[in-house]
Amino acid sequence: MERLQILRQIAPEIVEIIEHRYMVLQNVYFLQPVGRRALAARLGWPERMVRKEIDFLREAGMLKSEPAGMMVTDFGVKALSGLEETIRKLHGLTELEHALARRLHLRKVIVVPGDSDQDETVKRGLARATARVLNAVLNDHDVLAVTGGTTLAEVANSLPSHHTERDLLVVPARGGLGEEVELQANSVAARIAERLGGRYRLLHVPDGLGEEALASIAVDPNIKQLLDIIRTARVVLHGIGNAEDMARRRGLAPQFMQLLQQENAVGEALGYYFTRDGRIVYTTRSVGLRLEDLEAAELVIAVGGGRSKAEAALAVLSTGHQHYYITDEAAARRMLAILGKQV
Repeated sequence: MERLQILRQIAPEIVEIIEHRYMVLQNVYFLQPVGRRALAARLGWPERMVRKEIDFLREAGMLKSEPAGMMVTDFGVKALSGLEETIRKLHGLTELEHALARRLHLRKVIVVPGDSDQDETVKRGLARATARVLNAVLNDHDVLAVTGGTTLAEVANSLPSHHTERDLLVVPARGGLGEEVELQANSVAARIAERLGGRYRLLHVPDGLGEEALASIAVDPNIKQLLDIIRTARVVLHGIGNAEDMARRRGLAPQFMQLLQQENAVGEALGYYFTRDGRIVYTTRSVGLRLEDLEAAELVIAVGGGRSKAEAALAVLSTGHQHYYITDEAAARRMLAILGKQV
């Protein structure tokens, strides 16, 4: 780390070049095959600047041009992997992880570079980091419960495929939201199970049912058996949402939207809406994992990035039910800044 600090002081332009080439490689990797103009638009850079970096990376053997667009070579993939650790050190992400874990009393925090609010590829980086954690912590005979959403759908896509079957069961943590099918917990659970070589069970119960309907469904033998399995999950993976955004996605009635605003709800997870200090102000009617069920899980992993989700993440994590948190640099720095004001 000391060498990198000296390098930053004596030749800051070298650090900038490294970061630029890392960004080009990363974006081509996630978007490939991609054309130069599309890449320039994604990066928000002048096309001349992008062309200069592409020419260098192509000559270095890290990029190749195909009729459909640019691709990262095998050597480029290795270089990208090596650069990730360099960028982490340049940005002081290890220290950031330790500081946030200490302040939030978490076992582990993983921070990826960037801001997923500003760069879609950062969300994919979050997904890759989450996929690596899942591969490291899951054991045979495990039950994994997952929620839905854009980030977790990307996690499913980022998992490498296992060609051998595993004794692993993946289940949705809650009933489905009224959103795109591919983002629902059932779909995410099925894709994660397929990638991991495991099995899956689906929970065909929508969110927002009336109390009578929920009561009758909950006593159905098949649903009850699945709910019992879901509540035995050793590992739980869930996303973190902004309270207002999630309320809109769920189509909450105006009186409940007003309640969330009056009570200053900022975060959402598993159908629960929280204030900044972790107080529950509203819960959606659904079946599946309840907040108290998380106490029985050995490992609860929360995922959520973007500077705009900093307050939401603090609200959810302040409940003390999570063990791991995977986020991006912008969210992590904003969270520490908010926590610093409260000292």
